[in-house]
Amino acid sequence: MKIKVLGPGCKNCQKLEKNAVAALAEVGQEAEIEKVTDYAAIAGYGVMKTPGLVIDDRVVVSGKVASAAEIADLLRAANP
Repeated sequence: MKIKVLGPGCKNCQKLEKNAVAALAEVGQEAEIEKVTDYAAIAGYGVMKTPGLVIDDRVVVSGKVASAAEIADLLRAANP
């Protein structure tokens, strides 16, 4: 599983990354987490408002900081 945090590295982006790490621990999964800070790459995902979260090349969150519980649900849905 591959997770990408889309954003310029702002406080909200850092919070989203922290929540993603906590969610992975909650569901007992391992994943590679990558930070994408290049605006062209972020726009390539169709994300116009950061932060964004991508799980296995699918945008699942855009423009908000999802909680660890929300991300855990998304992880379970992505990997049944």
